[in-house]
Amino acid sequence: MTLPQGVGSLQDGQLSDASSTSPAHPLATFFHLFFRVSAIVTYVGCDWFSRSFVGCFVTVLLLLSFDFWSVKNVTGRLMVGLRWWNQVDEDGKSHWIFEARKVSPNNITATEAEARIFWLGLIICPIIWIVFFFSTLFSLKLKWLALVIAGISLQAANLYGYILCKMGGESDISKAAASFLSQTVFQTAYLQRQQ
Repeated sequence: MTLPQGVGSLQDGQLSDASSTSPAHPLATFFHLFFRVSAIVTYVGCDWFSRSFVGCFVTVLLLLSFDFWSVKNVTGRLMVGLRWWNQVDEDGKSHWIFEARKVSPNNITATEAEARIFWLGLIICPIIWIVFFFSTLFSLKLKWLALVIAGISLQAANLYGYILCKMGGESDISKAAASFLSQTVFQTAYLQRQQ
């Protein structure tokens, strides 16, 4: 299988069987969720447990930053074999670079449990921050709006980067959807044939 232009390959070690239910990287799995959940819990509990707006703001922003960095640089690579970054060339033009670990029968990238945890955490948390945005806006707690927008931005950037990375760097949504659909149909037919 060849990867589209701008898509590299990660070549790290042998991992466990993909159908296994226990995570091959429990520490990465823990930190994938820890920073996300901690930022959300801290944001929700700030009004109850602290009177310091600045302290809460800085704490949540640090947790969001730790989450962004760890998901982008560590947990995505370990849990699903994907990595992305944005590079600016000499002309000032932005290029998205994607890497995907090659999958072979001898080199399985991650367990199904890790992949589910990764994608669920990546999708659900931005939705929660969007709910926070509307609740902050409608309750007129405008001082928290900047923090909520930062949360949405950091979470959405990782989600966008990993979706593009998963789709092989295709930025055209219709091509990506057709590619995803054909891959899903092929996998379903293959699995039914094996049974």
